[in-house]
Amino acid sequence: MPRYGARVGATDPAAIPSPAAALRLVGLGALVGIPAALVAAAFVALVHQLEVWLWHDLPERLDATSPPWYLVLGIPLVGAIVVVAARMLLPGDGGHQPLEGIGGGATPVRYAPGIALAAIGSLAFGAVLGPEAPLIALGSATALAIASGARLADGERAVVSTAGSFSAISALFGGPLVAAMLLLESGIGLGAALIPVLIPGLVAAAIGYLVFVGFGDFGGIDQTALVVPGLPAYDGVHVGDLAIAVVVGVVAALVIGSVWRFGAEVAGRGAGRLGMPGLLLLGGLAVGALALLADALGADSQDVLFSGQQSVPSLVQEDSARIVLVLVAAKALAYGVCLGCGFRGGPVFPAIFLGVGLATLCVVFFDVSPTLAVAVGTAAGTVAATGLLFSAVLFASLLVGTAATEVVPAAVVAAVAAWLTRSAISRAAERRVV
Repeated sequence: MPRYGARVGATDPAAIPSPAAALRLVGLGALVGIPAALVAAAFVALVHQLEVWLWHDLPERLDATSPPWYLVLGIPLVGAIVVVAARMLLPGDGGHQPLEGIGGGATPVRYAPGIALAAIGSLAFGAVLGPEAPLIALGSATALAIASGARLADGERAVVSTAGSFSAISALFGGPLVAAMLLLESGIGLGAALIPVLIPGLVAAAIGYLVFVGFGDFGGIDQTALVVPGLPAYDGVHVGDLAIAVVVGVVAALVIGSVWRFGAEVAGRGAGRLGMPGLLLLGGLAVGALALLADALGADSQDVLFSGQQSVPSLVQEDSARIVLVLVAAKALAYGVCLGCGFRGGPVFPAIFLGVGLATLCVVFFDVSPTLAVAVGTAAGTVAATGLLFSAVLFASLLVGTAATEVVPAAVVAAVAAWLTRSAISRAAERRVV
């Protein structure tokens, strides 16, 4: 069983800054928050514009109303070539592999070009991964570059690096609160000593989010965050809804856990047989082929490709159980391939898509509220991919908005069910290893 979850800049307890140094770290957090967010915004805009050119403008120039089969098959393959070049020619191996979680700690500045190029070759070219991991790494590298002139101990460097990371991802999760909760949960072992570490990251996340808000829809930046508009108000929690939340949480953890095990098998066996370049090229072809297969079965190939952030609104409105099952199956397989074949990106948003897809089946079969599906699917998928319980519930709550506060108990139930199932899977895997 792979160790799947979130690693987001954990800090050594022995290196916690003294109270006297806390104010200086808060100032550094505020200082690095702006440039980290600017770098993140530039990266997001570049990925979005390249995606528009590849998947919309290019088909139009070919007189096609949608990407023809050879582009669906070929663009991910070209992206794999870009990732191979980034990993072989630039330092840092394009960043950590997505099977290691959403963050890999402090990122050396010299790794930033390779991380950016590998992520562009993955995200813009259709790989089923999210932008959170490369943004965390680029935010970390930016923060360390800005703070390079300051005399920092190792623990202080980790704090500043983490502050840059959370400034960079604050817009992805709807503001600084989820970013701060991710930081809190990932370092919970520090206890009360975490507070001076948390504050600079919280300040940086808040400032970074303001930078993203200031850009508005420039360069497609607003399309990076997961947003599901038009959800109906949810009034009254029913026992049946809580039962559905439990089922979705359990099934999401089982499905996503299986996807991660598949990804680990791809990484372990494929790299040994094919080598890194061969495995990546084969993975790019496999992702395109899965998208084409889903298209042949009546689904949209574009909903199989990419992280799933922009596809969740249409997914939750789908009224055909067959199409939802096709999308979930194709997305899960493509997600597993991308986790293990060598693409670079984050693991969270495809897992959310799968969680919402499983919950959407309940909308189709039992006519439950789509708002319930979004809340429980988001919470279950996030927990299944990261193991971070409170962050998942907070993100799901913010996603459905104030008109659906009564759905939060169902999101909690789904998240807990996913967490317990995930823990049981991990313990069973550890017993098999022993």
